[in-house]
Amino acid sequence: MPRIADVAELAGVSVSTASKALNDTGQLREDTRTRVKEAAARLGFVPGRTGRGQADPRTYTVGLLTTDSFGRFTIPLLRGVEDALAAGRMAIILCDTRDDVLRERHYLRSLQDRRVDGLIITGRTTDPRPSIGLAIPTVYALSPSVDPTDHSVVVDESAGAVMAAEHLQAMGSRRIVHVTGPQRHHSASERALAVQDALGRSLITAPLFGHWSEEWGRHAVDMLLTSHPDADAFVCGSDQIARGVTDRLREQGVDVPGQVRVTGFDNWDVMALASRPPLTTVDMGLTELGRLAGSTLLDLVEGEADPPRRQELPPRLEVRGSSL
Repeated sequence: MPRIADVAELAGVSVSTASKALNDTGQLREDTRTRVKEAAARLGFVPGRTGRGQADPRTYTVGLLTTDSFGRFTIPLLRGVEDALAAGRMAIILCDTRDDVLRERHYLRSLQDRRVDGLIITGRTTDPRPSIGLAIPTVYALSPSVDPTDHSVVVDESAGAVMAAEHLQAMGSRRIVHVTGPQRHHSASERALAVQDALGRSLITAPLFGHWSEEWGRHAVDMLLTSHPDADAFVCGSDQIARGVTDRLREQGVDVPGQVRVTGFDNWDVMALASRPPLTTVDMGLTELGRLAGSTLLDLVEGEADPPRRQELPPRLEVRGSSL
């Protein structure tokens, strides 16, 4: 019995293109569609009555694996992935690995058994992660693969940090400090280097590495008001830190932004909009990152394009009351 792979080979096209031609879907040249149907007729190939039987080996499902149990990064990214995959009539199976290697292996086996068409791998950090090494179309989003031959879509964090630093300078700040998260985290180290390069002598002390928390932001203010009471701006590595900074400055009687300006990073509305005043912050565009990941995966699944192995999305600066 002839298979769709035999039809594709005879017509000189991919299996995905043969499937589209036989099901009268997709945007194909008419001569391509005709050539595939003629090949099917020569071989005696008959599609299943549903239109997705022998003529379509795809399941129209995609697995999305994440380590972000809280959903802070995954939910907005998922919205973008759904936007992109809706055009391909594809459904998403969401799996939370909880940073557990054994759980990840279990989910990967299960998704393979379900014959998903592709995978999107993401997480709650931008730290590079090991490649899953499977022969399934895969895109790594936010958390890139360490394998340069894999397809990864990421945010240009350095550009975002430079935006925040240069904004403070443009507003007149000249004695700026940088408070950020653990130095072992890619986000903290990458953003700190970018801030140092952008500010030069306007950065009055080495970056302060600590935790991604409001508590650390408050503690950093106490230290810096003692050692550098003339600091006129804080460029923070996250919105949580920036929220702690603004709260503690207000408690100390320091006017924000009248005396000290503050910026955050992430545009997490729970923190950025609830801050007093609302935070100027860098928006990583996670929904747009999800759209890019989804469209890249579609290209890989359909086999009709060769997307770049690494794609960087530019962030944007959301200017609010903490720096104006």
